[in-house]
Amino acid sequence: MPLLCAGLSAHAEAPQPGTTIPDDRGTASLMIENDLFGAGTDRHFTHGTAVGYTTREYLPSETDPIAVVANLIPFWPHGARARATYSLGQNMYTPEDITDPNPIRDDRPYAGWLYVGGGLIAAAPDASRSDTVLLEVGVVGPASLASKTHKQWHKWFNFTEPRGWDNQLENEPGFNVIYEHTQRIWKDELGPGLNVDLVPNSGFSLGNIQTYLSGGATLRLGRDLTTDMGPPRIRPSLPGSAYIRPTNGFNWYVFTSAGTRLVLRNIFLDGNTFRDSQSVDKRYLVADLQSGLALQYDDWRMTYTYVIRTKEFEQQDKIDKWGAISLSYRF
Repeated sequence: MPLLCAGLSAHAEAPQPGTTIPDDRGTASLMIENDLFGAGTDRHFTHGTAVGYTTREYLPSETDPIAVVANLIPFWPHGARARATYSLGQNMYTPEDITDPNPIRDDRPYAGWLYVGGGLIAAAPDASRSDTVLLEVGVVGPASLASKTHKQWHKWFNFTEPRGWDNQLENEPGFNVIYEHTQRIWKDELGPGLNVDLVPNSGFSLGNIQTYLSGGATLRLGRDLTTDMGPPRIRPSLPGSAYIRPTNGFNWYVFTSAGTRLVLRNIFLDGNTFRDSQSVDKRYLVADLQSGLALQYDDWRMTYTYVIRTKEFEQQDKIDKWGAISLSYRF
């Protein structure tokens, strides 16, 4: 997948909005996505949690290992500054009816995905482009601990007990190699302190967990639109920024995005790769629509995204809706 914070750079006492001074701080983020935050349901992609850390910017001339490795990548954009990014996450998937302990043949299977990720981000000096290369590795099945997490969460909050996790996908190690490209192609000033921009994106994922091609665009309206390239999300999703750049004072923007994926492999619908398991007939074209708000103050950024996803498999009776919340801190 796709994704605002203020502070003072060590290279200048008061950098102005849109500054291209190298950012000398990293960003830590917490992302939570749940259908309870959107349609109030408990089905399909029902929950995701991810924590991540993205380093400061490294100039191409630096001798730090992050900059050295970035310069060895053949397609690394000329003059781009490098950031390393790391993540840990867990996703949970369920059928619509979580009270039935029996396999539900016409709905998606129970599945969990526990993973770690690491990669590099190429940031353009003028903050207009971002390229991410990422490797995620993890496990699907009981070893993902999704069953225990889901049941405990529902017990704590007195929600309906999920009774079908005995039918989840079998244990399988997995990986995704992900590339995401975002680039601002248009920006305009609508008035003092009010800007608008358009940021298309494209990318792909290769792996036994997810294999797809993606493309889309984000339209934003707000104060300073150079501090990130959109709200962070849990993949698969429209790409956003895992980092935030400094700005002065309170910052904000609203956004709306649309994107589509050509899905060739989705283990959570296709079932296990090397073992017999429950599966459904996936749809090869899936679209996401999203809108929301990003708020930034000092070294903090908070975003809310409302997501609508088209049907992912043939037996699905209606689209999915959920909410995504992220909290980021720059230090």
